[in-house]
Amino acid sequence: MEAQAQTQMSLYGFETRDVDNRRSGREHTHDIKMLWQRSHEILGLALQGMKQTEIAKILNITPATVSNCLNSTLGKEKLSEMRGERDEHYVKINEEIKKLTLKALQTYHQLFDRQGVDDKLKKETADTITLDIAGMRAPTKVDSRSLHMHATVEEIEEFKKRGFEAAHEAGLTIEMEKVA
Repeated sequence: MEAQAQTQMSLYGFETRDVDNRRSGREHTHDIKMLWQRSHEILGLALQGMKQTEIAKILNITPATVSNCLNSTLGKEKLSEMRGERDEHYVKINEEIKKLTLKALQTYHQLFDRQGVDDKLKKETADTITLDIAGMRAPTKVDSRSLHMHATVEEIEEFKKRGFEAAHEAGLTIEMEKVA
């Protein structure tokens, strides 16, 4: 048999019940700020194009939680707002790219129309432009290896000597007179 809640009269003459203690002591209380932070995380990942199951896996939550967030009225509005901001940013970048492209084309036209410019330079420039515009340029590999070693003074002087000789053979050095 269920225990009936005791009623009493409030200060304003309304009948009130005692506090329901069945839910007291629950450990699953949620901080509203944390819920909003999680919602923003969900929306941010969805904005990046991730699927609901991927978002759930990344955030260690259920797919139903992700779905509830994304399909809620607030979630849809916020996601729409975020997409608008993102798209506005890319429209601005695209406009800047168009302006720079027009300036670059004008510069190339001036180069090609100029008299006395080497045909080899014109061809190399045209090839570069064509490859860049067509997206067919070979990827550039950056080698970032480094070397660490201990060298004696004599070894360092030998490295310098060999470097100067190589630069001189390549025509990269300038002969200068010594000033007394």
